[in-house]
Parts: sequence; structure tokens; C-alpha cells
Amino acid sequence: MRLRPSALAPTALLVALASLSCSLPAQASSSDGKEKALIKHVTAGEQASIELLEQIVNINSGSMNFAGVRQVGDMLRPRFEALGFKVSWVDGTPFGRAGHLVATRPGRGKHVLLIGHLDTVFEPNHPFQRWQRVDQNIARGPGTADMKGGIIVALAALDALREQKLLDSLQFTVVLHGDEELPGQPLDLARRDLIEAAKAADIAVGLENAADNPKKAVTARRSATGWVVKVKAKSSHSSQIFSDNVGAGAAYELGRILNGFYQEVRGEEFVTFNPGLIASSTQLDFNQQPLGATLSGKNNIVTPVAIASGDLRTLTMKQLEDTRAKMRKVVAASLPNTSAEIEFTDNYPPMAPTEGNRKLLSMYDGVSQDLGFGPITEVNPRNAGAADISFAADHVDMALDGLGLLGGGSHTPDEFADLRTYQIQTQRLAVLLYRLGKR
Repeated sequence: MRLRPSALAPTALLVALASLSCSLPAQASSSDGKEKALIKHVTAGEQASIELLEQIVNINSGSMNFAGVRQVGDMLRPRFEALGFKVSWVDGTPFGRAGHLVATRPGRGKHVLLIGHLDTVFEPNHPFQRWQRVDQNIARGPGTADMKGGIIVALAALDALREQKLLDSLQFTVVLHGDEELPGQPLDLARRDLIEAAKAADIAVGLENAADNPKKAVTARRSATGWVVKVKAKSSHSSQIFSDNVGAGAAYELGRILNGFYQEVRGEEFVTFNPGLIASSTQLDFNQQPLGATLSGKNNIVTPVAIASGDLRTLTMKQLEDTRAKMRKVVAASLPNTSAEIEFTDNYPPMAPTEGNRKLLSMYDGVSQDLGFGPITEVNPRNAGAADISFAADHVDMALDGLGLLGGGSHTPDEFADLRTYQIQTQRLAVLLYRLGKR
């Protein structure tokens, strides 16, 4: 079925593209001869890049389709090797996933870490499987924007630098995870290679589509932390609830805790916490993976167990620690004859806003304006979810995300890439890397 682009593309993306100061992409320009050559090479290579994107989109690489994830990595390996990168595959067996592609290239200047992922949320049993060119601008398919398109942008930018013999001006590491959409466990093993790469790097660049807005880039992301509250209480006939001997029961205690979170912990900017599962009954079986609960009970029995599971998001580690302390304090103030505990599970750390990140944004903004693509401002962290760059951000001087191909509908069967953003994002990245090499 042929879909109308207007039914796919969010108004914000269309408005942003329409308001750019250039006619895309023909009027993009620069006064620097090397930059002009980079732009020319990027422009000439667009069709080949889009054809490669179509090929890797048509390979199912759902996080749990290990063969498909490896196949995408195998297709990309020679592309990086042709650019002079040494490519290795990190076996994901220790953390229950396919693994990661890591590519390194020595150079003279700053060490740049490029971060992306090979996997998508669409497993082989999902009906959304294939690339579909809707019209000249819009292509649908799993991973078009999130984020196989970002890999294509990076490869094309690096190839433009190679053609101008500029790659040696920087050191490069590329980490493409095979489990970004469903991280392996234990997480410290699944992200060990990225963290070690970040410790050796100076600058981290994320290839996600982020806000899907060519006028925005990401300087900060909030954390993703899981929490579980478990409550125990005395069970008895319901007629005895609130008595000195029986007390409040588990359901009321859990209600007190959740209301306490709302009343006493809520309010600080960028701090949110949400209970995704709440259960209380006489008998309760709880599973964290996949999240669920099976329970049974009677209305005339005071419930002896209750549980709530949720997530917590903060902008900095200090916010995270402070919020945990406040939540623990609420949990500890138990109602009569009840007891409760809270457990936290760290998933993604925050990518805190830093002067270094904003400095890199300023450079990227300067590149964009010099190329005729208009200014770039930072995404509100409230609108930036967790991503792999957060594991690297604390270890580098500067970090910036959202530099991949843009589109919309991520994680849905309506996912699409707006191919007009290929030239915008690739030219920006190529020139940014060139200028970082000059510094």
C-alpha cells in the first residue's frame, strides 16, 4: 500500500525542514576548500548510501535475532575495513546477546568515539520487516531512523574524510551495539567495551535520531533506573483490619508509600518516577523479566503481600542518589504491623549537561550555520530518553547525540526516515569531524 507522506511525517519535522534557510541540499556551502570537497563527496555518494541502508534495513536484526544482528555486522565490516579501520566482533554470549561490532583507526589528533547500534525492536515474528520507498523523500522500514540510518551517515562522513586524506587527523573508535533495544545482562558486561572505549576517547558522538528535528541535538539525557517496593504485613480476617493485633495490611502500606512518593519526592525538575505494575493480594507471584504478576485472593482477607515496580529518571547522578534517599525514607515509615523494602536496579546512567557538551554543540551549530542549514539548539532533557552515549559521557571531555538520519515513528510499524535529512546530517558530521581534526 502506498502511504501518503503527510500521514507519516510529524508536523514538527516537516516544519523544521521547510524553515531551513537552504533549498535542500543544493545550496549548502562553505568558504573552506576542504569543506567544499567534503560536501561534494557526500552529495555524490548519496544514492550508494541509501542503497546500503535499504540492504541492511531488509535484514531483520531484532535484538534476539542473533544471526540477523551478526549479518548486519558482517555487511558493515568491509565498509569500515575499506576506510582503514581494524574491525572486531565482541561475542555477546557472556551477556546473552549476539554481540557488538567495534572498529578502531589510529590517528594524530583527538580521539573520537562514534556510538550506534545494529539491532531493532522488530523480531522475526513481527509483520514490519521490509524497506518501502513511499516517495522521493520518505522511506519506511525497521531501523530506517532508529538507527541504521545513523550508521549510514557515519560511514559516508568518514568516507568523505578518507577521500580528502583527512582521516589521519583524528583517532577513531566506533562501537555498534547488538543489544541497544534490549540490553544484555549483566549490564556491566554488555557495556564494558563501550565504557573502556570512552575512557580512551576525548569526544563521544551518538548516531541516534534523537528528537527527529534538524534544529536540535542532545547535550543531556536522563537516567533509567528500575525500582521495586516489596511489602509484607499480617494476614487476617478482613473484619480485624486496623486492630492493634493486625494493623493496616499490605495494600494500605503500599498505597501509603506510593502516595508518599507523590507528595514528598515529586517536584524537582527532570526527576520522574512511575509505577508500572502494582499488585497486592493473599497470594502473589511476581516476575521482573518479563514484567508481570499472578495473584489470587478474597475480599474478606487482609492482604499480607504487595508489590510495586517502576522506573526512575534523573538528569544527574546527584539527583539520582538524592531521590533514592528520599524514596527509602518514605518506605521506612511503615504503617502498623507492616514492613517494606525498596530495591533499585541501574540500567542507563544519566548524561549530565556539561560545559564540554555545550561547547561541542556550539561547534556543531557553527558548522550547520556555515553550511546554510541554520542554527541548532539543545533538546530539553525531559524529551530525551536513555541511550548508549550515557555510558560514555562521563568519561569524555565532550559528548553530543542525535547526529544520525532523522525521521519518526520509532519502535512502531510506522517508522520512517526522511531522506532529505541525509545530506544535512552527513555534511554536518563530516565537516564537524574535519574541524575537530584541525583543532
